[in-house]
Amino acid sequence: MNFDRFDIEKVRADFPILGLQVSGKPLVYLDNAASSQMPQAVIDRIVQYQTAEHSNIHRAVHYLSELATREYEAARVKVQHFLTAHESREIIFTRGTTEAINLVMHGYGRAFIGKGDEIILSGLEHHANIVPWQMLAQEKGAILRVIPMNDAGELLIDEFEALFNEKTKFLALTHVSNALGTVNPVKKMIAFAHRHGVPVLLDGAQAAPHQPVDVQDLDCDFYAFSGHKLCGPTGIGVLYGKAKLLEKMQPFQGGGDMILSVTFEKTTYNVIPSKFEAGTPPIMAAIALGAAIDYLNSIGLANIEAYEKQLLDYATGEVSALNGVRIIGTAAKKAAVLSFEIKGVHPHDVGTILNDDGIAIRTGHHCAQPVMQRFHVPATARASFAFYNTRREIDKLVEGIRKVQEMFS
Repeated sequence: MNFDRFDIEKVRADFPILGLQVSGKPLVYLDNAASSQMPQAVIDRIVQYQTAEHSNIHRAVHYLSELATREYEAARVKVQHFLTAHESREIIFTRGTTEAINLVMHGYGRAFIGKGDEIILSGLEHHANIVPWQMLAQEKGAILRVIPMNDAGELLIDEFEALFNEKTKFLALTHVSNALGTVNPVKKMIAFAHRHGVPVLLDGAQAAPHQPVDVQDLDCDFYAFSGHKLCGPTGIGVLYGKAKLLEKMQPFQGGGDMILSVTFEKTTYNVIPSKFEAGTPPIMAAIALGAAIDYLNSIGLANIEAYEKQLLDYATGEVSALNGVRIIGTAAKKAAVLSFEIKGVHPHDVGTILNDDGIAIRTGHHCAQPVMQRFHVPATARASFAFYNTRREIDKLVEGIRKVQEMFS
């Protein structure tokens, strides 16, 4: 695929918000790593559900309940196929990646990780894949070990392998760094962990929207991602887990739908996936996530990945050519994230000035403070791209950076 063959104007027409004016300027939305925008097809699916299908699920025999139940479970099957999971019961709906990781920490970690056991994380992790494991380590007396990275933001695989010993019990690893865009060699790392009998969770929040994901090919034990980064709504996420592991895990929450029977003496838990979906789930959001997956599949994740790589390569070249600008995170293999700093200018000032021209980027530590500490910066400016962005928008970003430099010169 190349820029000329990708019908970008047709794609952009699917996203109503891209016609927005900010401060009298056309919106240039480059904050997709935080949250992507929603196409009209997903918006329409939400309206259809709310106006003609809404009901609680799994709890009645009337028409609306049966319809909502059918559509909710159909969305689960769409996610199964999206991840190439073996069975739909391996798909758990959560509120997002954070809740999915916490579910694994509580359901697996609290049951199978004990005093003196070691959990391996990487220096690239989002706080959502650090804090839960810190909580577990504090509770159980376990130890966290951290995979270091080089100056390009690439994990040091030799040092990763050296961390493993008989006490290693779990590996929690980001698939793609939200702060730098580094794509980790996760398949190789999973295979090494498995040779040591260690299960692996992948934080796929920044990978699933941008490239094909095949959990059977990766052979990961758990995979988590969020709907709102995938052209879907907020409040919905997914945990994939191998059935054999989910079946022996303890529930994360107690309540309705995760039980088969309850007495004051004993509760018998439901089968997976219901065991992990206590209470009324995010029905509309799950169905809308299914619609978002349909939309992305209509374009093709491989096409999206190829187009976004060209955007990233173009942006990297243009920003690299600017004097006084340093790109932070120069891994050989990256997803569509460009973190940078401008000499003498705080990233928050960069974001504020760009916003005056309608350019939306993210500034701060990106919930990845250890990454910032590794590169000796308090924060970065981060432009993150999606398949509906254009080279012209990157040109506007570069013009905006030059404007910032002029204002601080």
